[in-house]
Order: sequence, then structure tokens, then C-alpha cells
Amino acid sequence: MIQRGGDVVIRLLENVQQKTIEPIIKALIAPGTLVNTDEYVIYEPLETWGYGHKTVCHSAGEYARDEDGDGFCEVHVNTMEGFWSLLRSWLRPHRGISQEHLPLYLGFFEFVHNARRRGKALLGNLLETVLG
Repeated sequence: MIQRGGDVVIRLLENVQQKTIEPIIKALIAPGTLVNTDEYVIYEPLETWGYGHKTVCHSAGEYARDEDGDGFCEVHVNTMEGFWSLLRSWLRPHRGISQEHLPLYLGFFEFVHNARRRGKALLGNLLETVLG
């Protein structure tokens, strides 16, 4: 999950089912938040869980939609798609990662991605975290 202009949260899932993602979504996303997804069936109950929900239909060639005619595509999942692209590019040189070490790689990439906005303050934040 990623907030546009904000942090990303990566979670390894035991399985891809609604009952698996529901507690994660409810723990991380404020009720009433508008959530944009593709049309994967797992996201169908978002509105019943208390969220706004808009979709783009990749299978129909839709990747972004301007709903109010202002020339800005409000509905898209390009932020998350871009993140996955960066992650795949970063992992590719490792030529395969064991399931045992995958959470470490993902956690590190999540940290670096979220820390990028801190700029020069990153080193101080990192030292504070490590040294307590």
C-alpha cells in the first residue's frame, strides 16, 4: 500500500484472500479514505469495510481516469505500479532471493523508499534508530 506522496507499507501475505487483507487494511488505512485499486476481486468489499473505492480496469486498457474533466487523472494505481517497478529493478541483480531472506530485503527497501523524503535528515534518523 502506498499513499500518494507518502510512505509505502509492504506486507508479505500468507495468501491473497479478503480475510487476509482486511485486518491489514483496517490497521493501516483510516476509515473513509478513498482507496484506488485495479479490479482484482480481492478489493470488492472495500466499501463495506468503510472505505471509498474507485477502480481502473487494466484488462480494458484503462490505467488512469479523469473523472471531473480537469485534465488530471484522479483515479489510477500508477504510484504503486511505479513502486513495484523500482523494487523489481532493485532486486533483479540479486538473481533470486530465498523466501527466508525476502522479508529483510523488502523491509530494507521499504525503509529506504520512505526515508528518501527526509533527505539529509536521514543519517540523523538512522543513527537515532540504531543508537536509541
